[in-house]
Amino acid sequence: MRKITLSNGETVEVECLSCALTSGLVEPEGGVVIETEHFHAHQDVAYPIRGLIILASKRHIKCLDELTESERLDYINILAKIRKAQRDNLGIEYVYYFYNEDTTHHFHTWMVPRYEWMYEFGRSVESVRTVLLHARNEMNDKRNVEEVMEAINILTEELNK
Repeated sequence: MRKITLSNGETVEVECLSCALTSGLVEPEGGVVIETEHFHAHQDVAYPIRGLIILASKRHIKCLDELTESERLDYINILAKIRKAQRDNLGIEYVYYFYNEDTTHHFHTWMVPRYEWMYEFGRSVESVRTVLLHARNEMNDKRNVEEVMEAINILTEELNK
C-alpha cells in the first residue's frame, strides 16, 4: 500500500492510485473529465494547475506497446479531443506531454499546460517538477482551486457533448 496526498491535502492509502481512480474508489477532485471504453481522464489530483489532465488506461498496464489496437485508437483519439478542448475552451496554447513506464501507476499521460507564469522556472522539461511543486505548495488557495474546478467543469461539458 502507498500513501498519496491529494491536492486538497487528503491522504489516501491505495495499492495503485490509477486502479482506485479508474474504478471510482477514489473520486478525483472535480470528478472525471471524460471516460471512454479504455481510458479515464481527470484533473491531476496532486497539483492544482488549471487544465492539467491525466489520461489513464483503465487496464493495469505500464507500457505503450501493451495497448491493444482498440486501446491505441481510443488513446490517440481521446488525447487529441482533450487537447482541442484545452485549446478551444481554456485558451491553453502549449502543453507538455509526459509518459513514463517506470511509474507506480497505470499507463498514463500527463497533459501539462504551459502558462506564462511557469516560464520563470525555465522552458525545458526540467522545469516541470519545479512548476508542479510550486503549484502544490503555493497555489493551493481558494481562488486558484476555484479556477481549476471551473476548468474541470468547462472541459467536462465540452468533452461530453
